[in-house]
Formats: sequence, structure tokens, C-alpha cells
Amino acid sequence: MFLIAGPCAIENREIVLRTAETLNSLCYELGVTLYFKSSFDKANRTSASARGVGMDEGLKILQEVKSAYSLPILTDVHESWQCAPVAEVADVLQIPAFLSRQTDLLQAAAKTGRIVNVKKGQFMAPWDMKGAIEKIEQEAPMAARDGRIWLTERGSSFGYGRLIVDMTSLVEMKRFGCPVVFDATHSVQQPSSQAGITGGNRAMVPALMRAATAVGIDGLFIETHPDPEQAISDAANQVPLSQMRALLEQALRIDELVK
Repeated sequence: MFLIAGPCAIENREIVLRTAETLNSLCYELGVTLYFKSSFDKANRTSASARGVGMDEGLKILQEVKSAYSLPILTDVHESWQCAPVAEVADVLQIPAFLSRQTDLLQAAAKTGRIVNVKKGQFMAPWDMKGAIEKIEQEAPMAARDGRIWLTERGSSFGYGRLIVDMTSLVEMKRFGCPVVFDATHSVQQPSSQAGITGGNRAMVPALMRAATAVGIDGLFIETHPDPEQAISDAANQVPLSQMRALLEQALRIDELVK
């Protein structure tokens, strides 16, 4: 099982490098492949809140992480024109859940030759992800077979301000033959629950992580921050960096048992 982890948004160089150093050491010790994740722009905020440092500065920081720790990088793209320049740094281009049906974006990401991680929209059934795969394969015919399409579960809308995770969704998506990832931190979001700001309940991350790992996922997605309460994005969902060891050790024990 591989791990996708890092701060939700690139706030500044210091936080990103500190988190990367800690995660790199931890994953090396535990024998886990780490994809370092952070977003240079949180373009899908509910309100006009802080979004990050922007693409140019963000890519410079991510390149520094890549060079310093030899880590593969994953980051979001929101518009088709971003894909080519972002692919010069990132090894995995992530399609945000709200954009998982955007044909031009999916195909622009596919043209880069990078891995494309598609987050399943909160409004989509797991079997509908076949459409995203087909769109990518129009530009990259061997992508699914080569493991260059990942599918990520991050919960489904359940009324206003609530997400639920259907664990059978992970089983359904595995039938497509692509690596399936569980996003343990976005799945505990409470969208627009705090006067236009997304809340969440990070206390539920371990329980959902255990359940998803027991299903037999290929990858685990966890956003983490040295001081989540001070984070500019997803403060209520991110896991404190100090808790990552215990969380990951637990996931690895379950993964070993299941597989």
C-alpha cells in the first residue's frame, strides 16, 4: 500500500519542507512508498478564503521537496492549461472531485503521460468512474493497463453539510483494474457547515481508514499538518503530523493481514 500525504495547501515553504522531511523519514523507516501531496491553489473553496501561494511559487516549493528528498510529487490541476507546466514537476496530476467529469481537463492531464489520479465526485456513483477512465484512455490508450489511472474515494454527499463513505464503492471501482485510493481526510469533511466554511471531524479519520484498508485498497490519502488548527485550508480535517506514525502503523498491520 502506498501513501499520499502532505499539507492540504501550500501555505509557505517552511511548513511544506518540515512536513516532507518528517513523512520521508517515517515512510523510509516503515518501507512505505510516499507520494508527497500539497496544493498550490485551492480553487474550489466554498467562500473567498485563502487559496495558497499560486502555481509558480507552489511548483518551485514542490520541486525543492522533490530534489531534497527524491520524492514523487502529486498536486491538483484545475484548468487544462495547467497540466503541461505542472507535469514538469509533478509525477501525478490530481483531478479534484468537483472536476471529475470535465473532459478537457481529464484529457489534458492524460496527454502529459503522467499518472492521473481522479477523485470521485461527491455526486457520482462508483460505476460512473468508468466514464473518466474512457476519457483519459482516448488520449492515453494504455493508461489503465499501465497503472497510470488512479481512482480515489472521498465520500458522497448526504444531504447538506454531510458526507458518507460507502465502502462497497472501493470494491466497485477496483473492478476497473485501476489502483484505488481512499482519501481518509476529505471523507470526514462537513461541507459548508460553518457559515460558508467547510468543517470536519478528524476524530473519525482512524475509523474510516481502518474500514477502507480492510476492504483492500491500493493507496491511502491523508492530509497532515504540523498544526492543523492554524492551516489555511481544511483545518478541521487534517491529521496532526505527530499522529501520522501511529495511524500509518495501524493501516500497515491491517493491510498486511488483508493481503
